[in-house]
Amino acid sequence: MGMVDRSMDGKTVVVTGASGGIGAEAARRLARLGATVAVVGRSPAKTAAVARQVGAEPLVADFARLSEVRRLADTLLSRHPRIDVLANNAGVVLTRRSRTEDGHDLMFQVNYLAPFLLTNLLLDRMTTVGPARVITTSSKGNRFGRVDLDDLEGAGKRSELVRYGTTKLQNILFTRELARRTRGSGLTATAFHPGVVATTGINREAPLVAALVRCRLLGGLRTLDEGAESLVHLATMPDPETANGGYYHHRTPNGPVHRQARDDRLAIDLWERTAELLGVPAA
Repeated sequence: MGMVDRSMDGKTVVVTGASGGIGAEAARRLARLGATVAVVGRSPAKTAAVARQVGAEPLVADFARLSEVRRLADTLLSRHPRIDVLANNAGVVLTRRSRTEDGHDLMFQVNYLAPFLLTNLLLDRMTTVGPARVITTSSKGNRFGRVDLDDLEGAGKRSELVRYGTTKLQNILFTRELARRTRGSGLTATAFHPGVVATTGINREAPLVAALVRCRLLGGLRTLDEGAESLVHLATMPDPETANGGYYHHRTPNGPVHRQARDDRLAIDLWERTAELLGVPAA
């Protein structure tokens, strides 16, 4: 079976987007390996159902509201003296643009801003208590994106695929810079492409993404087991330092990325712009 047999006894894992799909399956697997899993989702009923399966308390948070991300961080910090793994897995693909009550593009906020904020709010806990991992769900679609520091939210981008791809490219740049900033602290950061899973519903409102899957430009469809396996592998691999700052395609390192994904200066500038946008310390 390989690395998935590794025990997670005594470890606390936070999984966002855990009310269904890859997040729910990964939460179930990590719980079976002995982890205490914090199940975070947007739907109260679905999140409660998954939490019951893993013997956890459901944590409901809608990432379209940054106030709920902050409240979630407070709850996690008050309940868990250690957080060993943070899986930033929540994400959406939206055809129609909409703005959040915080004034941001909804897809940009859910896919990129919210995990950036949550990670930063939990970072002190994760870097002081022991070795920890931040695993962020990205996509092969990052190659269709393009980061413009003067248009972080993609206001000038018409295509839903380009806007989605940009948020996933931002996830990879965030991972690269998080690894650089925390080097030597015991924290490791990795992004990965789980594949597009038919049952997750992430592309139900995005006909263009669905069409690209059919054309195999996003790698074709994966099973739920295969998608969750990628996350579990990164959470349990014995030598996470080898993956630090990297992007995995399923379980393979150095997955296909947009050329911007390797730009250290862009990663630093994007982090600083994002921290300023959210009012969190950049240092």
